[in-house]
Amino acid sequence: MAFSWYCVLLLCLGAWAANAEMKLDCRPDYMALVWSDSRSQADTSLFRLGSCEPTSSTSREVVFSVGLTDCNFRQLVTGNELTYSNELIYTPSPDSYVLPFTLPVVCSYERPKDWHPVIVDPVFDTYGVENLVFHMGFMNADFSGPAESTSFPLGSMIPIMASVEQRSHQPLLLLLEECVAATTEDLEPGTDFYSIIANKGCLVDSKSTHSRFEPRQKLSELQLSLQAFKFALGQEVYIHCSLVAWDPNGLDESKKACQYVKGHGWELLDDDSYNNLCNCCEHTCKSRKARSLEPGTNGLMTKAVLGPLTITV
Repeated sequence: MAFSWYCVLLLCLGAWAANAEMKLDCRPDYMALVWSDSRSQADTSLFRLGSCEPTSSTSREVVFSVGLTDCNFRQLVTGNELTYSNELIYTPSPDSYVLPFTLPVVCSYERPKDWHPVIVDPVFDTYGVENLVFHMGFMNADFSGPAESTSFPLGSMIPIMASVEQRSHQPLLLLLEECVAATTEDLEPGTDFYSIIANKGCLVDSKSTHSRFEPRQKLSELQLSLQAFKFALGQEVYIHCSLVAWDPNGLDESKKACQYVKGHGWELLDDDSYNNLCNCCEHTCKSRKARSLEPGTNGLMTKAVLGPLTITV
């Protein structure tokens, strides 16, 4: 892999930082960053590279030696260039005279001819329910196989398929109860997100985009064509979903797959004679107590995280 070398960057951050410098050494699978200032009053232990603390520090120097898959580095592929970006952040204590600052950190590489993003195909076991196994992954345009790339141009369609292996279980219908896009692999309070499916199975994104559920091929599969959105453009994005395997004869307001069709309104994917189940998509779809599918079970649900993907201009 060809890679770029970033040597010395002088920082013009005021008189106190006139002697500061940052050295950045980009290697094929890791980077080393050294920030130093012989006169600074900054507390070097308070530096962060993305989500990472310093590898080592002295009173005048801070060192980071980290992998490119660590510290929340953002990966972007544009043409023949593969770029990893992050920020060096200094957050001083409240009584400090040193001002906070953020500096960009970028490593750029020539994209290898045989390079392609890792296709993440998460597998989730639903414990205690006859070993049901859920799958979710990015697909190619006709859903015939895994996607070759997880980089999608803005406005293009992102094919996603979810499925459940039923084995000896009675036939079950696969549903997506909720899906959101976020820039983190873990959802925490305060995390910014983009809502895709909400309100117990309503594809809310279809109201303003061309996102849609594809016609079902199997009860145990659900295909979603998601239009690439502006949220977190150019950043790594993860799609968080709640998957539900349910009795196909037990659809109601809380267990359904609804999408908005221009000129027609909300429609149920599986049986348009029951489109009234989607009326609540404009309001609040009420949950009901989970109905057992067999003795000892209270519904078959799991969480999935798909990604990262990148949406490019």
